[in-house]
Order: sequence, then structure tokens, then C-alpha cells
Amino acid sequence: MAGPAPTAGDPAPLLIACAMGIERFALRGGRGGRGAAPVVLRTGIGPQAAERAVRRVLTDGTAAADAAVVATGFCAGLSPGMHPGDLVVAEETRDEHGRTRCAGGGVLVDALTELLGGDRRRVVHTGPLIGSGHVVRGAERAALRATGAIAVDMESAATLRTATHIGPRPVAAVRVVVDAPEHELVRIGTLRGGISAFRVLRMVLPAFSDWHRSLSLPRR
Repeated sequence: MAGPAPTAGDPAPLLIACAMGIERFALRGGRGGRGAAPVVLRTGIGPQAAERAVRRVLTDGTAAADAAVVATGFCAGLSPGMHPGDLVVAEETRDEHGRTRCAGGGVLVDALTELLGGDRRRVVHTGPLIGSGHVVRGAERAALRATGAIAVDMESAATLRTATHIGPRPVAAVRVVVDAPEHELVRIGTLRGGISAFRVLRMVLPAFSDWHRSLSLPRR
């Protein structure tokens, strides 16, 4: 159901898209920032599911048609030295359909770094985020890293591409590393890594609020 209509001078509202129920649970259980509550959308897993869900909510009134969009949730890190619980702020998302530039990355990096509170176990990485239609491991992970991407997930590229095709809007992607070259999901310690990533995902909403407020969005 759509929320109350913004008044003149209000920024366009915020849509946060994630794939899985556990991600939505983390986001809904986290501490929000100031301002109106965002719409949190569970898209389902995979690029096709993300495209369908985002198109639906931006055209049926569930979210405002001009909403700013953040794609978030878990991802696989591609760069050596990444650890579960690290954050990825995308400069752009990529897939076989092209690239989508992200807005306000510096604001997100600053806000997320502040939220981490000097926790040296967690690092905020920036760079290209690439999309895949399946879980990647081993040699395929190395091949994706060779393209210059720093992380991979299944929904961000489709989410942002679909949103910007529907209409111009600011978009961003922020992901929490749950799987990294030295910490693949099939290895011992995965459960601990997943818990670390979940706890970090619960923290990110205030950073999204800061990003949203910082944007030069159309006024209605």
C-alpha cells in the first residue's frame, strides 16, 4: 500500500530492494534514520525476479513512481583480503545488459564508516559491482575479478537498471560481504561469517537515510 503523498519540498521517497527474507528481516529489525520510513521490498532471488518486482512496485503505486532506489543485501566479494561483514558501495553496477552509474557514493562511504565506529575488522570497499544469474566460486570468481569488479551479486544490476529504465532517479547499491575468496560459503566458518554479515546489514539503514537526504531530488 502506498504511503501518504509527500508535500511540496519533500524529496522523492526511498525504495530499498533486497532479495531474501533474511535480508528484509535484518533491514526491518535495524535502527532507522530520520525522516519517513522507506518501502522495503523483497524481490526474490535472481535478476529476473528482481526486475519483475521492481517494475511492479514502481508502476502499481506500492512505491512512488519517482522513488530513489537502493539495492542491498549480501554479496560475494571478489578481491583478496575481503572478509564477511565488509561493506561494498558500488560506483556502478554491471551485467550483460550494460552499466548503471550510482549516485552519492561518497555520502554512503562516510555514513557507513561512521556507523562502523572505528571497527577495524570491517572495511568499506568501493568499486564496480557485477551481476550474475547464479552463485559463483573458484575460477569464475577470479574471472569476474579480472573485469575490475570488486563484488558480485544476483540482483543489484537488474534492480537499478529496471528502476532507471522506468524513469530518471538516483540509485545506489550497498552490499555486505558474506562470501569472499578466502571465506567461500562451502568452507568451515560460513555460519560465523553469515552472522557477521547479518549484524552489519542491521546497521545500514541510517546510512541510506543520510544518502537519501543528501540527494538533489525533484520536489513535488
